[in-house]
Amino acid sequence: MTRGDLFSPACPTRRLLDRIGSKWTSMAVKVLAEAAPDEVRFADLRRRIPGISQKMLSVTLQSLVADGLVARRVEPAVPVRVHYRLTELGLSLEVPLAALREWAETHMAEIDRASAAR
Repeated sequence: MTRGDLFSPACPTRRLLDRIGSKWTSMAVKVLAEAAPDEVRFADLRRRIPGISQKMLSVTLQSLVADGLVARRVEPAVPVRVHYRLTELGLSLEVPLAALREWAETHMAEIDRASAAR
């Protein structure tokens, strides 16, 4: 297995960090991790992620599916029902994302004070 070099402009690690570092990705992974191993329907995900638009949720989920972090299952019904769940790889991402969310929640007041003091 080869490792990337974050400092190389050509390294795909940069693109991956852009995708998994977004607030919407972090929230989607959290909701799906809380439901694991069960699936969550698209409409339920949207309800559980305040402020996300339908389009942004769709784009976020498409990216997570393409990266192998989320599995998508379409239920042929009228209307069509789409279900999502974290893959094993996606579940492994929840641990570092949870640590980052915890750090942000713990230090947000300090960051706000520092920003306001500038």
